[in-house]
Amino acid sequence: MTWLGVALGGAVGSLARHGVNLLLAHFTARSTPYATATVNILGSLVIGVLAGLTASGRLHMTPASRAFVFVGILGGFTTFSSFMLDTLTLAHGREQGVAAANVMAQIALGCLAVFAGYAAAR
Repeated sequence: MTWLGVALGGAVGSLARHGVNLLLAHFTARSTPYATATVNILGSLVIGVLAGLTASGRLHMTPASRAFVFVGILGGFTTFSSFMLDTLTLAHGREQGVAAANVMAQIALGCLAVFAGYAAAR
């Protein structure tokens, strides 16, 4: 059942992301990079609020509902929010060096991977 929830949540998140793309394309000359920045920042804000509410005990979520929202909806909307939550979790757990390395490594390796993939495909 959790897998179905993740799949349905992913569909909702992907549709929401596409909606942001269309909305910003309508109001700006081009949606890139504004749509991506919008979903990344908004997704990070939402996952931070939900994680904070859960950690404080003010929001109780079953494992299935957490998977639906965190992995499904927010994952479909932007995986950047998961990346940011992982970084927060490391920093909050007194692993600031690992958190910083996580950010630097994923950004650097992600840039290298996209350039390498692009070059290989040309």
